[in-house]
Amino acid sequence: MTTTHPTMSQIERYAAGDPGLDEPSVWAVEVHLEDCGDCRARLAGATTVDTRTLIDRVAMNLDWEIAATSAPAGRSRPWSVLRHRWFVGTLLPWLAMTATVLASAALLGELWAGRPSLVLLIAPLAPLPGVAVAWHRRADPAWELIAATPAIGLTMLLRRTAAVLVFVIPALAVAGVRTGVSLALMLLPCLAFTAATLLLGTLVGVRRAAIGLIAIWTLVVIAPSLAAARLPVVLAADSAGIWALATLLLTVMALLRVNGLRRLTHHD
Repeated sequence: MTTTHPTMSQIERYAAGDPGLDEPSVWAVEVHLEDCGDCRARLAGATTVDTRTLIDRVAMNLDWEIAATSAPAGRSRPWSVLRHRWFVGTLLPWLAMTATVLASAALLGELWAGRPSLVLLIAPLAPLPGVAVAWHRRADPAWELIAATPAIGLTMLLRRTAAVLVFVIPALAVAGVRTGVSLALMLLPCLAFTAATLLLGTLVGVRRAAIGLIAIWTLVVIAPSLAAARLPVVLAADSAGIWALATLLLTVMALLRVNGLRRLTHHD
């Protein structure tokens, strides 16, 4: 829709708020309108008299408010962009908790000789708490404002997920060096579980997907491994290739389901 103009029928249905216009079409029309002045003019012509009267009234009130309000103090724009687009302050406690858990797991691994590596067992779950709160109404102070824009949910989620991985991957690398665990066996499951969370998030919501994967992995893998005092087959030394393939497949499937991430408000 960025190169093909929407039809007049689509614009009229969009202007009227037709509930029969599916969400991908709404998103595509809005993205196209951002760059196309001709279609914005067509949209203006498709509005009703009452709508134009309301818009004129709102514009007059905004002009009055802007004229009566002093200019805001300047901000450091690069940091502001980074903070709002790539990060949110409510992620900090979860990232701190992740770092603490990894450090504790590395320490316990040194104290409990003969036990399977705790760092390796929890590595797939390390990014999930951060991803779970990267896009959720209770974790983002500006959630209502962001959620009102159809195109922003997917972009914001992916940016914040990338920010979580930028923090978690070095933390896992440091913990792996301390324990002597294969770096590939820690990072590949970590990436696979992140992609799986995004994929399942298109169906049940990112938060529910992360919680479900954490619970399943804990019950099916971590608990039996600690009880038997040995690493599971899925984390054997020769399983890195399987994890790499799983990561690739899950990522591709998540991208194919990308439309399900455009309206995350349906689940979260």
